[in-house]
Order: sequence, then C-alpha cells, then structure tokens
Amino acid sequence: MSDSGDKQDLGQAPLIEHLIELRSRLLRAVVAILVIFLGLYPFANEIYTFVAQPLMGMLPEGSQMIATEVASPFLAPFKLTLVVAVFVAIPYVLHQAWAFVAPGLYDNEKTLALPILASSVGLFYAGAAFAYYAVFPLLFQFFTQTGPENVAVMTDINQYLNFVLKLFFAFGVAFEIPIATFLLIVTGATTVESLSKKRPYVILGCFVVGMLLTPPDVISQTLLAVPMYLLYEVGILFGRLVRRRRKAAASDEQPGERDEP
Repeated sequence: MSDSGDKQDLGQAPLIEHLIELRSRLLRAVVAILVIFLGLYPFANEIYTFVAQPLMGMLPEGSQMIATEVASPFLAPFKLTLVVAVFVAIPYVLHQAWAFVAPGLYDNEKTLALPILASSVGLFYAGAAFAYYAVFPLLFQFFTQTGPENVAVMTDINQYLNFVLKLFFAFGVAFEIPIATFLLIVTGATTVESLSKKRPYVILGCFVVGMLLTPPDVISQTLLAVPMYLLYEVGILFGRLVRRRRKAAASDEQPGERDEP
C-alpha cells in the first residue's frame, strides 16, 4: 500500500509543480499588463485622439465626434488604454508562455519555435500598423465623402472604437498567414505544390474572410483580402526555401554515410 501511495505522489508532484508554475507565469503576465496600463492611463485621452486621427482628419470643417452615452467620455479611452496595454505587453506575455513550454521541447524544436514566435509578434504589429497608416485613411476618406451633402458626419466615440479595434484585430491576425503557411509546409501537413495548386480557392477564401472580418464595404474587404493573398505567397516562398535547404543538407550527409564501414 505504501509503495502504491508513493508512486501516486510521485506522479502527482510534477503535475502540481506545472500548475504552480503556470499560475506564476499567468500572474506575471497580468501584473505586466496592469503596470503598463497604469503607466499609460494618464495619457488615455491622448491615445484615443491618436487612434481617432485618421477619421478626424477626414471630417468636414465643423464636424466632430460625439458621445451618445453619459459614461462614454470615460469608458472609451479607458477601454482603449487597456487594449493598448495588452498590445504592448504581448512580447512579455509570449515570453512567459515560451518559458513555460520551452523545457519540454527538443533542441531542434526550440531552434524553429523561437524565430516563429518572434516573427508572429512582428507580423501582428505590422498588420495593425498597416491598418492604421494605409487602410484607415482610404476607408474614412471614402466614408466621409460619399454621403449626402446635407448629412453631418458625427461619429459616436464608442462605435468608432469598436470599429477600429475590430479592424486592428482582423489585420493583425491576417498578417499571421505566412507563419501558418510555413508551419503547414515544414511539419509535412501539406506541400508547396499542393498549396500552389489551391491558389484560386485561396483567393476566394481571402475575400470571404475579408467579408466576415471587416465592415460590409468593398474597400475594406479588398484592402484585407489582397494583403492576405500576398502573405500566403510569402509563406509558400519561405516554405520552398526551407525545403531546398533540407534537401541540400540531406544530399551533403549521404556521401559521408556511404564512407562509413
């Protein structure tokens, strides 16, 4: 009885240790987000003004944004600052996740996973920046100039925030396509040739995803679908390069293996 009890304790101990470490990593991530939020909150109104600038710059003279709810002037900048804090803390949060899973990975998995992790963060930031600097000006120019002349454009600050956060997330996720494509090729789930043959379906799928993730207008859907397809091609390109390197490395090892007695 004592031997079986000792074996149970030994089996449960690693699980408990992992759960304690996971809790510790999660607490560190939450604390980092809170610290960044507290540091940014005094500038909440300035942050909102920066995010609203693409629309404000396109509004006709005399027009402005409005708050249709009593608490909106407080809640909208508060919500945006919290989202920005999470956005800024993403590298540290992913570092905590990496520190938790890294001990269980092989060396070759660590070599591949770390660049992919760093690239995914950079691509997400690039997608959000592309939305802000490239998509928003074109989108808001179209919206503000195509309406009837006798309609004053006065957007609610909460509605605008929900709108831009949705686009930030959509473009951030869309820019992860090269990582997903690369992983599918490297892990052997599919091949470069197979992905290349599916280009027509991918183009259609990009526009469907653009329709689902963006507001119901052709401009934003196209501005999301076209980069998604181009990033898909980038993923295929990197997958093809890695496959060639692996074939070259395998061909270099073969003569050495033949020379062995």
